Parts: sequence; C-alpha cells; structure tokens
Amino acid sequence: MPVISTNTAANSAVRYLNVNAADQSSSLSKIASGSRITKASDDAAGLAISTRINSDVVALEQAATNASHAMSMLQTADGGAARISDILMRMKALVTQSASATVTDTERAYIGAEYDALVLEIGSVATGTRYNGQSLLTGSFTAADVFVGSDAADVIELSFTDIDAAALGVAAAGATTQAAAETAIAGVTTAISTVSAARANIGALQSRFDFQSETIATSIENLDAASSAIADVDIAAEQAKLSSSEVKVQAAVAAAASANSMPQALLKLLG
Repeated sequence: MPVISTNTAANSAVRYLNVNAADQSSSLSKIASGSRITKASDDAAGLAISTRINSDVVALEQAATNASHAMSMLQTADGGAARISDILMRMKALVTQSASATVTDTERAYIGAEYDALVLEIGSVATGTRYNGQSLLTGSFTAADVFVGSDAADVIELSFTDIDAAALGVAAAGATTQAAAETAIAGVTTAISTVSAARANIGALQSRFDFQSETIATSIENLDAASSAIADVDIAAEQAKLSSSEVKVQAAVAAAASANSMPQALLKLLG
C-alpha cells in the first residue's frame, strides 16, 4: 500500500545497508589483521584456545633461551674442568718423576716447585671459571632448576662438582721428597678420576639440554601451526566475503535511494 508517512521500504533498505556494511567492515578488519578472530564474538572458544596456545609458545621461546644459557654455562664449566684435568696430568708426570730413584733431591726441589705452582693453578682455574659472576667449580654454585618448558614441572637441575685443589685432595709439597711423591701418585690419580667424573656429569647435562632444545623447537613449530589453524584468516575465502559484502552495500545504497524517492513520486498524485 503506497503511503508517505512511513517509508517502510527505506527503513528495510537502511537495515540491510547496516548489516552489509558491518559484514564489509568485519571482512576488512580480518584481512588487514590477518586474524580470523578480531573480537571475542567471532569465535569465543577459538579465542580461548588460541590465547592459551600462544601463551605456551611465549613460555617455550623463553625456555629455549634458558636452555641456551644453560648450555653456555656447561660449556664454560667443561672448559675449566678440562684445564684442571690437563694440570693434573702434568702433576702426575711430576710426582712419577719425583718418585723415581733416578733423580736427586736437588732435582726434586725443582720438580716440587712446579708441582706446588700447579696446585695453586688448580685453585685459580676453579675460582676463575665463572658464568654471570658465579664460580662454577669451587662448590659455591648451589644446584638449581632451569625451566625448559611451559609448565612449572618442566625443569632440569643444574649442578657442578667441586673440583678445586682442596676438594680433589691435592696439596703443596707433594713432590719434594721421594716418599711424598710416592704417596701423591695415588692422590693425583684419584683426583684425575674425580675430574673425569665431573666432566662426564657435565657432558650428560649438555646432552640432555641439547635434546630438550630440539624438543622445544619442535613444540613451538607444532603449536604455531595449531594456533594458525584456529586464528589465522583464510585470505581467499575472506576476500570473497568482502567482495560479496561490497556488492550488497552498493545494492542497499541504491535501494535506499530508490525507497527515498518513492514518497516524492506519490506526491505527484496530489497534483
């Protein structure tokens, strides 16, 4: 029924124009952001899952950094332990030489001087093997957890054996006499075994952190893929929606313009 007081056609056209314009704006927002979920109402469950996954990825990325730092710490400790091992090898050669009847007490004094200097050097190396200001080989480093995952339980305990001179049981004056040298041979041999065991422990931890780093990298890759499947927009599909919305907006604008002209046309009947 033609009326002029209420333009029902125009109201309907404007309503569809608003709906189509909202669809167009939503598609533009998704394409511009690259995300399928630009507001919670787009997919509330998907948003919750994606947020949880992204938080795990952030934690794992930091865990990868933690593991890298731990590897650096272990490499530093192994370098110091290797140097102490070399020193002990030289000390064993010295006490073996001093224990032999083929050398005199005068020569043993020279041997003893080098031996004593090497004992001091063990302490120097142990103290000087530091990471972030902490000496690693003197027993002052307290065993601590390194976080290597996204959960509080994902930790690897990091610890180092005390291998300074006192802990190894080597002391000065171990090569100044034949008797002292004979006794020192067993002590130095035991110290070499202790350092070897410490390096084996370091190596085992390095291996564990290495495998953990690979696991973290794989987890990050898989979680990123899962988050992408949930939250990333399908550009081709969304572009198709945008094109459709644009056509509908244009049609609604034309319809509204046409509806607004209808009362003017009806007024001609009054003439």
